[in-house]
Amino acid sequence: TMAYSKAVLVLENFIGGKFVPCSSYIDSYNPSTGDVYCRVPDSGKEEVEAAVKAAKDAFPIWSSKSPLERSQILNKLADLIEHDLEVFAQAESKDQGKTITFARTVDIPRAVYNFRFFASSILHHTTECTEMATMGCVHYTSRAPVGVAGLISPWNLPLYLLTWKIAPAIACGNTVVAKPSEMTSVTAWMMCKLLEKAGVPHGVVNVVFGTGAKAGEALVCHPDVPLISFTGSTLTAQRITEKSAPHCKRLSLELGGKNPAIIFDDADLTQCIPTTLRSSFANQGEICLCTSRIFVQRGIYSEFLKRFVAEVKKWKVGNPSDPTVDMGALISKEHLEKVRSYVKKAQAEGARVLCGEGVDSLALPTGNQKGYFMLPTVIAEVKDESCCMQEEIFGPVTCVVAFDTEEEVIERANSVKYGLAATVWSSSVGRVHRVAQRLQSGLVWTNCWLVRDLNLPFGGMKASGIGREGAKDSYEFFTEVKTITIKH
Repeated sequence: TMAYSKAVLVLENFIGGKFVPCSSYIDSYNPSTGDVYCRVPDSGKEEVEAAVKAAKDAFPIWSSKSPLERSQILNKLADLIEHDLEVFAQAESKDQGKTITFARTVDIPRAVYNFRFFASSILHHTTECTEMATMGCVHYTSRAPVGVAGLISPWNLPLYLLTWKIAPAIACGNTVVAKPSEMTSVTAWMMCKLLEKAGVPHGVVNVVFGTGAKAGEALVCHPDVPLISFTGSTLTAQRITEKSAPHCKRLSLELGGKNPAIIFDDADLTQCIPTTLRSSFANQGEICLCTSRIFVQRGIYSEFLKRFVAEVKKWKVGNPSDPTVDMGALISKEHLEKVRSYVKKAQAEGARVLCGEGVDSLALPTGNQKGYFMLPTVIAEVKDESCCMQEEIFGPVTCVVAFDTEEEVIERANSVKYGLAATVWSSSVGRVHRVAQRLQSGLVWTNCWLVRDLNLPFGGMKASGIGREGAKDSYEFFTEVKTITIKH
């Protein structure tokens, strides 16, 4: 009905530089109230077909621009998003459930920086050249953009992770068809409104909204999309791998984690506790890099637990738009139920829930009673075999267990199918190097968490993904290399 559509934000696909209405829509909820507040296109084959065609048509012009020209456009886009930072932050917080503080200080600034970073790095790549004097030959390499890139991004850091893909893809001269999560599409749609003003030619960036099963599948199966970059679940990645295999597509898959924090008895707890609080519960624990298994050496185990739980209990959960809250709402009703079910399983197995879900009561403001909120939850005495220690929960739940020796903790930390990130807390330099070398993890942080240099490779081992992204790595992924030999 008209009354329904007036009160609710209606998004449109962005194809070939124009907003295009869709024949059917999906409801998107405000996680902090439980109300529908937005309608997202339910795109499928037709819409993806149109977007891929627009991207293909735009490719010759965009790919023939110099890196400097593309760099200037990316910088302009960064300036425009930064100019509207507050509007973007509020939209991200409302759509995703994260706190306004997190959106303001992490998500949107990082989205801006993603464009600036790749605008800069694209100017500094060199290719190789070798001489073979005895044969009278010179060999050199040249790199060219691949074509239409299919980019699929998740709901936890919506604009942050979408721009982490769009920026390097278009910096390298590719054109893109992006599909954000249907649960968090608003900031992507807002970014589309700025593309023309930034000087991005029509068809270079196309955004098709919808579900993974329909829009995502159509994109992955499209014969004219040679490359897919995906961030999301390991399960979806298996399907992407199967569907893209007949086309021999190039894949970059950044998947889940079951990340350990290893806290040795010589750790500085004054730094370790506040950082581990953040690494467990930042963004409601909905970050693939969150620490959900905390191994504490037996000598400091009880002290750590006491101090850690005391700090967790101080965290304020509530309306995401309140700047004093530490944690907002989880993404959906279904996800909240899933996260809660893990806590119930742990209790059934005899583990102790020290604070949070089912132990403490959560008082919410009047307007947020139907939102998808949960207290930060700490579980102790969990067995390593428990699903709570093996599977990615992706919510505000962390398990704390004791260990005795360095050798033992390395083995236990490595005993999951994932290998994305790990944190190590110790004041012994020798130990941190030794342990870091042996952890099966794409990223190891020592005495800190989430400190990133975008120049360096980002990605995981084992079920945490395939490929790396970063200045050099993204450039290699988003370009095709050619070796040329000249006999003189």
